[in-house]
Amino acid sequence: MSGITLLVEDPKWRTHRGLAVRLTGAAEAAAAAARLKGGFTILLAGDRKLRALNHDFRGKDKPTNVLSFPGAGGYAGDIALAYGVTKKEAKAAGKTVADHATHLVVHGVLHLAGHDHERPKQARVMEGLEAKILGRLGIADPYAAPQ
Repeated sequence: MSGITLLVEDPKWRTHRGLAVRLTGAAEAAAAAARLKGGFTILLAGDRKLRALNHDFRGKDKPTNVLSFPGAGGYAGDIALAYGVTKKEAKAAGKTVADHATHLVVHGVLHLAGHDHERPKQARVMEGLEAKILGRLGIADPYAAPQ
């Protein structure tokens, strides 16, 4: 498959050895599970970039962890991740940056495939699919209650 382009804009992402390969593999797994057609781009950016995108496209003037922008005409779309937010959330949850970023990429790909989590039923379906994909990648269910 792999019509996936990975762009690293913020050099902090490069401090995690093997992350690009891991995220691309996770994106491929999520795209296959969701039957997503068409290529897409993953942008590994900084908080400033995600804040600007969040402001411009969602009217929210703050950085966020991940944004997805569905495409058209055979192109599935774009996914953008913020390094600082991702690192902060990973630390707060006791996870590695790599595991949390992998979850965010899977989440973003599912959005490109048309999944959403605005309503409880949608959230259950999307979160269940995320947990299944992440489990195949050796990552614990991020929605499971803490033990």
